[in-house]
Amino acid sequence: MFLVEYPLTDDQKMLRDLCRQVAEERIKPLSQELDEKEEFSFEIVKALGQSDLFALGIPQEYGGLGSGGVIDLCIATEEISRVDGGIATSYAASFLGMFPILLFGTEEQKKKYLPDIASGKNLAAFGLTEPEAGSDAAAVKTTAKLDGDYYILNGTKHFITNAGDAQTYTVIAVTNKKRGPRGVSAFILEKGMKGFTFGKKEKKLGIRASTTGELIFTDARVPKENLLGGKEGIGFIATMKTFDQSRPGVAAQAVGIAQGALELATKYAHQRRQFNRPISSFQGIQWMLADMVTKVEAARSLVYSAALMVDRGEKNVGAASAAAKLFASDVAMEVTTDAVQIYGGYGYMRDYPVEKFMRDAKITQIYEGTNQIQKNIIALSLIKKYGK
Repeated sequence: MFLVEYPLTDDQKMLRDLCRQVAEERIKPLSQELDEKEEFSFEIVKALGQSDLFALGIPQEYGGLGSGGVIDLCIATEEISRVDGGIATSYAASFLGMFPILLFGTEEQKKKYLPDIASGKNLAAFGLTEPEAGSDAAAVKTTAKLDGDYYILNGTKHFITNAGDAQTYTVIAVTNKKRGPRGVSAFILEKGMKGFTFGKKEKKLGIRASTTGELIFTDARVPKENLLGGKEGIGFIATMKTFDQSRPGVAAQAVGIAQGALELATKYAHQRRQFNRPISSFQGIQWMLADMVTKVEAARSLVYSAALMVDRGEKNVGAASAAAKLFASDVAMEVTTDAVQIYGGYGYMRDYPVEKFMRDAKITQIYEGTNQIQKNIIALSLIKKYGK
């Protein structure tokens, strides 16, 4: 932060400082190696868990800290993303898998699954995306049929963050095709359940320290008590409400990636000399840096505003969350690209960290709803309010 001092509480400032310390000391030394090897690190997950960072926003009765909310998650995600967007993806995706249980789970489901997620013992994941159901969340083909005391799931999910690394999965499946979106349900699956396996691990442009892969259901037997909320038909609304909660976190990830690239570019511009002076003395570079920092601060303000709306329990937060995700991710792509430009030829080389930030930034414009979908959400909300 540079231009704006945000009105954070003392606890939030302590959280920010803790996350920055963990990111600098535990994540940064491993970041390049994990990116090169495309490896997920349980060692880092353990460090995050020991710092209680998975307990944010989870009530104390379920093993969480009981304080804070989405704004705290945004602060944490931003600080981790400032160092490594891939690690931040796995971290935030665990909350994505957790939110449906917290929002819609029965009391028994919350007591069973949330404590291990809050402690960092278990990672969570969210199984929605399919080859023909990405932005169109209602078009899932995975089916779930009741057979006695079990639901039998068949289908495939792909592009799932934490696939194979998580122990707890919230999975969206069709229980009544005739009812359309109202025939979509959600289930809580555990790694190791019969008929539940993992397929292809994707090789990605960026966020390589985070596993992205397939969930495969072949007559997977899921106990009836693992139907989210204990009733069919809430899968679609659970997905939409979850995204309202989680999209500010994706936006915060974008802000963190942009902030990290901005800091690298500024330091490099001060150190790099051309024509017998630092390139930071050239007006062209100064104007680039000024535009970059202004956009980062504007994005952060929008993210914090959306997160606070969610935490206040405001009803119509979808458009605000969508706007934060749209703007922040576009800023991340622009700022990281400009950071590479400031580095010149060196910025294109993998010996320097800035190119990784550009690679990591791109996905923030795509997942949890493409930015084109975010524009639809924003426009429809605007039309609904003023188009009468």
